[in-house]
Amino acid sequence: VGPELVRIFHWTERDYTDIVFWFQVAYGLGFVFAGRFLDIIGTRRGMAWLVGAWSIAAMLPAGLGSLLGFKLTRGLLGLAEPGHMPAAIKVMTEWFPRSERSLATGIYKAGSNLSAMFLPFIVPWLFLTYGWRPTFLITGASGLLLLWLWLWLYRPPRESKWVNAAELAVIESEPVPPRAPATPWRVLLRHRETWGYALMKLMTDAIWHWYGAMFPLFLMKQFGLKLKDFGLPLFVLYLIADVGSIGGGGLATWLIKRGWSVTRARNLAMLLCCAAVLPAVYVPHAASMWIAVIIVGIAHAAHQGLTSNLFTTVSDMYPRQAIGSVVGLGGTAGQVGSALMTLVTGWMLATGQSFTVLFTIAGTIYLVAFGLFRLMAPRYEPIALRV
Repeated sequence: VGPELVRIFHWTERDYTDIVFWFQVAYGLGFVFAGRFLDIIGTRRGMAWLVGAWSIAAMLPAGLGSLLGFKLTRGLLGLAEPGHMPAAIKVMTEWFPRSERSLATGIYKAGSNLSAMFLPFIVPWLFLTYGWRPTFLITGASGLLLLWLWLWLYRPPRESKWVNAAELAVIESEPVPPRAPATPWRVLLRHRETWGYALMKLMTDAIWHWYGAMFPLFLMKQFGLKLKDFGLPLFVLYLIADVGSIGGGGLATWLIKRGWSVTRARNLAMLLCCAAVLPAVYVPHAASMWIAVIIVGIAHAAHQGLTSNLFTTVSDMYPRQAIGSVVGLGGTAGQVGSALMTLVTGWMLATGQSFTVLFTIAGTIYLVAFGLFRLMAPRYEPIALRV
């Protein structure tokens, strides 16, 4: 609803990018503390607190109508929302052996794409039928339903009533270390693999979040789309993304089960995904909206396939008590990149420049990021952390 809010409140493009910027700053800070919080309190309780907090934060804009109010409430949402990612990677580690985690992560990420496929139909209907305030209330309150489902369904494998002995044997086919205190950040930051992961996230998340915030604005400016027109294009975009999410994670799993080393299998999958992003440089020159949507859809699929493997490298290299913290640090780095990309976009659009340079960055930065990550994390093998 961003473009519609711009129209209703007479915001400039710079005002809109400022709201996105403050969300991203808060999201980056929230990532660090959410990962640490989850390592200390545990996955089930920690995720419950975070989902409850972000559901309330997502509802708060309904009571406001000022630019400052949107900046503050989206900032509160940004502080609470990032916990889903380190929690998810911890869940993958608790429930799946190493060879299956990238596929499991891909399926998890496909779930987020599934919601993104249908929300472009649901949210415009809510907006056009009831107005913007009920739209924020209803979408925010949906998180409270998910909170109830999470508390009802989720338990570690040994505590779950839905796991039998044979399944537990598969899940625990690799040794499960005893619960240990969370690893201090200073220990994690001694390792170049931590910095490599953070740098990869900084460069690639900048583009992923940029698409989410700016691609509807691009479609509006370039092809004249209105809110009611976004449903089908965004449905197709995220449908394509789902293919990449499961396919990218599944490729590495398939290769590992056929004897490839973890490092070699994940590297091939990530390299192919990074190369598939390159056509994005053509988007500003696309002759039709559908060509632009399909190219960005492929870029989304490639990003999802990449991150299905990239997240899994954390569980490949770090012990369980460090996973939330490392994913949190990477998430913060990603939001720094996102905030910088948003500032650059706001400045370029405010000075009358086109999207051409921005899409050139979006198409080429993945291969550069992958090359740097490979230099800093040459093998995805367990790291000995010395406190």
